[in-house]
Amino acid sequence: MSAAEVQEPAPARRRAPRRRPATLVVGVALLAAVAAVALLSLVWLPYDLADTSGGRLEGPSAAHWLGTDKLGRDLLSQTIVGTRIALGVGLGATAVALVVGVSVGVAAAFTPAWLDDVVSSALDVLIAFPTLLLAMLVVAAQGASTWSVVLAIGLGASAIAARYGRILTTRVLAQQYVVAARTSGTGTAGIVVRHVLPNIWPSLVVNVAVLFGVAVLAEASLSYLGLGVPPPNASLGRLLQEAQGTVATAPWGALAPGLVVMVIVLGANFLADGLRERFDPTRRSR
Repeated sequence: MSAAEVQEPAPARRRAPRRRPATLVVGVALLAAVAAVALLSLVWLPYDLADTSGGRLEGPSAAHWLGTDKLGRDLLSQTIVGTRIALGVGLGATAVALVVGVSVGVAAAFTPAWLDDVVSSALDVLIAFPTLLLAMLVVAAQGASTWSVVLAIGLGASAIAARYGRILTTRVLAQQYVVAARTSGTGTAGIVVRHVLPNIWPSLVVNVAVLFGVAVLAEASLSYLGLGVPPPNASLGRLLQEAQGTVATAPWGALAPGLVVMVIVLGANFLADGLRERFDPTRRSR
């Protein structure tokens, strides 16, 4: 065999690394920045929240970077603590909504058709009510506290998670391999652990990001209405409410807390879009 006939093996093709969606990067960056501010409150604050030594409604200065409120309290300190409270309530409420909602949704998918229809109709009725309204009813019944706010928002958003979990589980149960597993005698618990949860978790992660943004916005709204986290804890919503009367003469009181709420909600939405694009092959191929 001549040298010309000898062919070198073609180099193996390397799979191009999967690019992270830009929305995912932006969402993570925004939420990471906010989380860093929240963690800062655990080790350092410019002033104690009860310190009223500053002048009333002072503008931003070297002593008070974001100015002071009508009581002379430092707005930077209150905003930092309010950010931590908002993230904590948002994470707690999201966990409640996810555990309660997905449990109900997955269980509904295994029930007889008539009972599934009843549960589905009940979820539609609950979803028709705004999450904030349901949370207000729970807080009014339980009384205002940090834990009641977490529970109220979580239960208010659980209907959304339940419907989503039911839809995803129904799709998985319709697959041939799941039908075969049920026919072979695999129990409900085995189906859920081996087939349902591994297949629905990517979509649930997207839903978690959406619910987190909803929970943070609901906490700010409840606090704005006087039904949120009670004093002396700082709250972004209460800072906005307190600054409402002086927004024309001292706009810095509403600027920082409003900006933080906006960044958290935008970050959660960007994160949800990025996760959806990463886990959905039809979106990645576009």
